[in-house]
Amino acid sequence: MHNTQLVDPFGRRITYLRLSVTDRCDFRCTYCMGEDMQFAPREQILSLEELYAVADAFIGLGVKRIRITGGEPLVRKNLLSLLERLGQRPELEDLAITSNGSQLHEMAGALRAAGVKRLNISLDSLQRERFAAFTRRDKLDQVLAGIEAARAAGFSKIKLNTVVQSGRNDDEVLDLVEFAIARGLDISFIEEMPLGSVVSHQRQQTFCSSDEVRARIEQRHQLVRSSKTTGGPSRYWQVLGSDTQVGFISPHSHNFCGDCNRVRVTAEGKLVLCLGHDNALDLKALMRAHPGDSQRLREALVAALQLKPERHHFQQDEQVQVVRFMSMTGG
Repeated sequence: MHNTQLVDPFGRRITYLRLSVTDRCDFRCTYCMGEDMQFAPREQILSLEELYAVADAFIGLGVKRIRITGGEPLVRKNLLSLLERLGQRPELEDLAITSNGSQLHEMAGALRAAGVKRLNISLDSLQRERFAAFTRRDKLDQVLAGIEAARAAGFSKIKLNTVVQSGRNDDEVLDLVEFAIARGLDISFIEEMPLGSVVSHQRQQTFCSSDEVRARIEQRHQLVRSSKTTGGPSRYWQVLGSDTQVGFISPHSHNFCGDCNRVRVTAEGKLVLCLGHDNALDLKALMRAHPGDSQRLREALVAALQLKPERHHFQQDEQVQVVRFMSMTGG
């Protein structure tokens, strides 16, 4: 066993890896990517073996939680074989997936059987036409069926993720909370992040702060601060009289960097130390130059952590600070 741990220059121990398995997606959400996205050629994407090697190196350095992301991770061919291998690792306390829900009606049971414990499902609207406008795909019914399939499969926690935009879906905040309460789900509301060039809207005009969202919910429900943490940036509140927790992810209004415990690896094998910075380490080049050299990979990860910045600086008035879409980074 290796005693080396991943600790950044600010004393934060890295225990959480977000691992993107593809940059592809079957939706084209307006805040995430363009309609005519150019995806990476397949040979530039990490193979399932390489993805496992990355996860294995992180687990060997003390990572306890892995979240599989995309693009849409469930469109990755043979993903279940990777999940089954990770699901058998006793060191992992949590194996989770973030999905748009489009494939869950067919895959929920198999994901649960593979060892996935938690699901996050993106849902920005309960209105069919509006959902189609957001995602550029008319698939709300399929996603709702996927949520039901996930509930039936018995995941320990299912959480909805909603990116709130003023004038676009902020009027649905209460409807989404009621939807979650009725089904025993958790829900997180996310302030939009300035990643990638977006033509569909002016971000500072559609910005809706977490405080505004919370005030809207408190018109109808009593929220009590929760001690719950999932290892991510959400701050949680319990909806009194229900099993539902409401989370707020607030990169602008409440910077969440002080206790950051996570790093990301993109589908192309870039180690991203912070969403708000462009510096990254090319793990793919390292692995392809030295295949099977897990010691070298671990040493590179430990060294790279020394470059992790203390915090991001997202500003509302700047159009784009980081010129990559969320779909490339894995959420």
